[in-house]
This record gives sequence, structure tokens and C-alpha cells, in this order.
Amino acid sequence: MFDCGKIAIIGGGSWATAIAKIVVEHTHHIGWYMRRDDRIEEFRRLGHNPAYLMSVRFNINEIEFSSDLNHIVQEYDTLVFVTPSPYLKNHLKKLKTRIKNKYIITAIKGIVPDENLICSEYFHQVYDVPYENLACLGGPSHAEEVALERLSYLTVACADEDKAQAFADVLSSDYIKTKTCTDVIGIEYSSVLKNVYAIAAGICSGLKFGDNFQAVLMANAVQEMARLLQAVHPIERNVYDSVYLGDLLVTGYSNFSRNRVFGSMIGKGYSVKSAQVEMEMIAEGYFGTKCMKEINRHLHVNMPILDAVYNILYERISPQIEIKLLTDSFR
Repeated sequence: MFDCGKIAIIGGGSWATAIAKIVVEHTHHIGWYMRRDDRIEEFRRLGHNPAYLMSVRFNINEIEFSSDLNHIVQEYDTLVFVTPSPYLKNHLKKLKTRIKNKYIITAIKGIVPDENLICSEYFHQVYDVPYENLACLGGPSHAEEVALERLSYLTVACADEDKAQAFADVLSSDYIKTKTCTDVIGIEYSSVLKNVYAIAAGICSGLKFGDNFQAVLMANAVQEMARLLQAVHPIERNVYDSVYLGDLLVTGYSNFSRNRVFGSMIGKGYSVKSAQVEMEMIAEGYFGTKCMKEINRHLHVNMPILDAVYNILYERISPQIEIKLLTDSFR
């Protein structure tokens, strides 16, 4: 049976904090890379993340904090990356330590901009990490509910099922149920798309569409997702499993969803820039929309919801006009 060894968290946001909470409860020791030394010092002083999920208390003696990514990579066996996708390349540019023999788990729900690669493909192509050493973590789960220890279900995917199960065992608890599979590519792409569809849901909410239309939108979104997944990675999968459909629904409906909130602001008339400034948090779906649009230019999958969100965010077409065209295409 595979042993995850020493586990480190890479990233300091809300989802990173939630994962750190789950892991350290099991292992009683983690490494934790954060970019800012002042944030680390404040964390040590307060006993909680000073910026995210501040209600979650940690035993500081169980954590080795470091702003030196190379030190963390060198000292730890399993690396859980939980940085915003737009910043992943810049973080990794600091690396002088090889990571191809590490167990890499990506909990990043986005695509690496410019490269238009999901994170596992980026680690494989750029850092030569073999697929059997690459895993991803899927929802549905909001960091805020994990912090409150509300029952959540997580899926660990890896080509090596023993490795997937090993990390799933680390995560399992009274409030975290886990399962495993091998569909890393499908789960990563669905994690990107559900953020795009959550923006669409938010836009429609901002435009005062009701629950009836929201249900139609989500029904069409899961069909659109299924078409894309089959085009990029044609295997037998059930898109109605919780890691696909469940993650889509919680991101599209929940007020915890920053992508839905971002979309709602756009629907109410905010510009993209003003919505981003006011939120003070990154809506991954904004970047994911452009990446998926560029990827689909080569795949030619019918994706009207993606197209509508792209036109609103990047072509500055009126949300009222674009959503009206979208509603006419639904049945």
C-alpha cells in the first residue's frame, strides 16, 4: 500500500486552509508554503490564518511554515497545490528542486493561462512528472462548509489507484467522505467549466431570472460539460456523479461561490474590473472562460453557455442581449 509520507500544502487561501485543516487532523504534522513572511508571522501569533477561514484554529506546533518553496519541496513527499491557477507558473518559476518523483496533488480548479493546460498536464509536460504521480482533488465542497465541519464529499483521482486511495484515507473523517477514480483529466476540466457556468448562473441572477430558469441553465450546463469531456478525454464516465454534477450545482447555486457572486455583479451592471476590485478575491472562472474558449476553437464542441459568458466578459456584449440569445437556444 502506498504511503503519502510527509504532506505539504502549497498556497494560503481559503481552500488551502480547509485542506490543511483536514490533513493535519489526520497526520498531526504538515509543511505549509505561503508566499508572504508577514502572513506567516501573523498566523503563528494568532493560531489561525489571518486572511481566510479565521474561525479555524490550528496547533502551530504541528505546522512547519515556510516562504521558501524549494525547502518545502525538498523536505516533503506529497505536495498539495492550492494556489490560484493564474499564479501557478510564477510560483513554480522559483523551483530549483526536481519534483518528478514527488506525489503531486492539484486542488486548483482552473487552467494555467497562456499555456491553456489543466494543471496535471502542465506538471507532466513542463516538469516531467509522470501521470502515476499526479492526482487531483474534486468536490463538491466549499471551504467555508469544511471549516464548519459540515458533511462534504471529496473525490481523489489518480492513474495509480493505490495512490488515490492513500490520499483519500488521509482526508476521510466523520465529516469528510471520500471516493477515488482515475479520471484526472475529466475532473480537472469539469472543475474549470463549473466555474464558468457559475458565472452564467450569477449573471442570470443579477438579471432577475428566477429559480425556474436556473434549473434549465444547470440542466443545459451539465450536457455542455459532458460534450466537452467526451471530446478531450473520451472514456466511460457518469457526469451525474457528485464530482461532476454535484460540484456544478453547488458552485452554481451557493452564495459561498465567488464565481456566482462575480457573475451576479456583472448581471447587475458592474464592469469586469470593478467587480474584481470589489470582490477582493479571485473568481477562477473569469480566467477559465478565456482558456476554455481558446481550447474549444480546436475542438469545435457546441458550447453556447461558454460562448455567452465569453462574449459578456471579453467582448463586452450586453448581458441582457447575450442571455436573451442564450435563452432562445434552450428547450
